[in-house]
Amino acid sequence: MQPDNNMIRIVRVKSPIHGAKRMHSVYAIENPLMDYVMHEDYTFLSRFGARPGTMQLVEHSIFREILKASRGYSVFPGGSGANTARALSMLTGSDKSLGLPCFSGGIGFDDAGDRFMAILGDLGIDTAMAYKDSPTGVSAIVVTPDHERTMFTNLGACRDFGPEDVSLDYIRSCKFLYSTGYMWDTEPQKKALFAAVDEALAAKVPVCFDLADPFVVDRYYKELSDWIRGRINILFANREELSRITECTGTDYEILNKASRLAEIVVMKIGKGGSIVQSANRLAHAPGESVICVDTTGAGDSYSAGFLYGILKGADPETCARIGNRIAARIVSVEGCRYDCIDRNDMLVPFFSEPELG
Repeated sequence: MQPDNNMIRIVRVKSPIHGAKRMHSVYAIENPLMDYVMHEDYTFLSRFGARPGTMQLVEHSIFREILKASRGYSVFPGGSGANTARALSMLTGSDKSLGLPCFSGGIGFDDAGDRFMAILGDLGIDTAMAYKDSPTGVSAIVVTPDHERTMFTNLGACRDFGPEDVSLDYIRSCKFLYSTGYMWDTEPQKKALFAAVDEALAAKVPVCFDLADPFVVDRYYKELSDWIRGRINILFANREELSRITECTGTDYEILNKASRLAEIVVMKIGKGGSIVQSANRLAHAPGESVICVDTTGAGDSYSAGFLYGILKGADPETCARIGNRIAARIVSVEGCRYDCIDRNDMLVPFFSEPELG
């Protein structure tokens, strides 16, 4: 018998933590998607009217047309928040003292939804997923010769994730709440985000938010900027997104100075240039790492995970930024957002001793 469309399926991984104040590290609320990654030239993007490096929402018919027109593709679990949760699971490793990551989103009654759930469960991620009548969301990710990714996303069941689907238990048990600007693309999702953030503020749980995409800022600029102020503790964004949300076209430091009014910590991701952190009236630039880039899918999501992992370990903001840079550099070196290709200890030993890594 198929569950009704209001069903929330909760899957918890057995945790060795007993008596801890919070049993979860980060609660990510975002779009669970299956990513179809393909390598194409720039004319492929032009054919579908896309600006390189952005995300656009498409009907399922367009998504199918893109797959049909491609030269082939690989399928991976994705979605910004899920990528961050998966990266945190990899970084945490066997050190469960930090708490388990947890995740919520809307999925369909289909094989893709079941596969998504199984993958997160196998990685030790607690989930509270809301089943919807629509199919599980999908994203065609086109990687161009410059290794930039452009996304054509059909949200599917993600669109119907509402405030009633937010796990209040997860919010109260986590150390950070995390979400992105992609949650502003439908009214139910936006209301879910508002409800989650209000609950987090009431429970004194810090809120982390990634602007996600320049088009998100363009579409919702006024409402988004008003909402962020006073609610967000850590704001992640790239230079273009911060420039637009602050209406500042000056230097990186001028943009960050204006952005500092939006959140306690503001992180500007500048690709291969690394990142700049504004915190407590102090600016710190963490240079990027030189790698051979294959695919930028999940780089920003991985950066956020690295930064948050550093905070969970008690590191200062500059060190957190360096950890974020390092995992982002590792993930762009492989096709798809695949953390099984990353050597955790090799990546983290510059920052922590092996006993500290658990």
